[in-house]
Amino acid sequence: MNRPILYVAITNHGFGHTTRTASIAATIQKLYPEILLIIVTTAPRWLLEAYIPGDFILRQRSFDLGVIQTDSLTMDKPATLQKLKEIKKNQNSLIASEVNFIRQNRVNLILADIPFLSAGFAQAASVPCWMISNFSWDFIYRDWGGEFIEIADWISDWYTKSDCLFRLPFHAPMSAFSNIIDVGLTGGSPQFSIDEIRTNWGINTPQEKTILLTFGGFGIQAIPYENLRQFPDWQFITFDSSAPDLPNLIKIRDHLYRPVDFMPICGKVLSKPGYSTFAEATLLGLPIVTIPREGFAEASLLLTGIQNYNYHQIIQPQDFFDGNWDFLEHQPQAPQKSQTLAKDGNETIAKAVINFLNSR
Repeated sequence: MNRPILYVAITNHGFGHTTRTASIAATIQKLYPEILLIIVTTAPRWLLEAYIPGDFILRQRSFDLGVIQTDSLTMDKPATLQKLKEIKKNQNSLIASEVNFIRQNRVNLILADIPFLSAGFAQAASVPCWMISNFSWDFIYRDWGGEFIEIADWISDWYTKSDCLFRLPFHAPMSAFSNIIDVGLTGGSPQFSIDEIRTNWGINTPQEKTILLTFGGFGIQAIPYENLRQFPDWQFITFDSSAPDLPNLIKIRDHLYRPVDFMPICGKVLSKPGYSTFAEATLLGLPIVTIPREGFAEASLLLTGIQNYNYHQIIQPQDFFDGNWDFLEHQPQAPQKSQTLAKDGNETIAKAVINFLNSR
């Protein structure tokens, strides 16, 4: 029997799509060690290796772009539109080159989060395409109106050609997909014990005074880090290498560690809206402090999601950028819904993939 080969295409927008899909790929690999993973993304190898412990092939290709940004909150819509027009113009050559690769490597299944052209690869190569996401790019662009409407229609048409969608929590309707399977939360799990994290990083503060700051792969310009001086007996943790040196701020530069590894020792996570951070925090029961994000339609879905299913504080941008961060001393609000979200998204998707590959 030939080794089963899974082609995993990841949208090139920040790090969140990469980490959540890499978590699913790692679960597939754990349950099905003989699989060969081909990860197709421009994300750095170190980020994938932080989530996928076994071997994989990295194919550095970009088929979409998400949104061109200067930081995690600032979007460049004209540049995004121009790049999308280029992708549309070149779609046939993009598809042709990838179909050759897929055929030559005898790929059995495409799993995509959530590049729309993946459905074109699959169709031309006669391979199924399963997609994973809580939103699709047509949803984001359609909200911007104008010339983006035509782009959104073009993208929606590609999405209709996929075979199924595993729809994650905190989701948009995603009506372009005809076969939708709702699944539970996905994400990484801490790979160190609480004692290991505390000892390795010299963290002795109580949990309620230990705060994780995480703003995604783009970061945020002008974070008022000087506010941390107002909390001298608190411990803050960041993955932002450009953050200033402050006595109560630990900067994590070792790629062995991920934000989820520090969540169990923290009382709150302060984050911009992002599925991966929100999902991992909700999986671990960690309260979330966040700010609204204007102009990106997914953000309101995420804010509604955490208000329904997690302890939360939603603060206004002026309180984040111009205030003294006294909101950190406030108690978070309880979730509005009594039921909890399923936490088995990784396993549900992994088992579906394995069952399909075993049935070939």
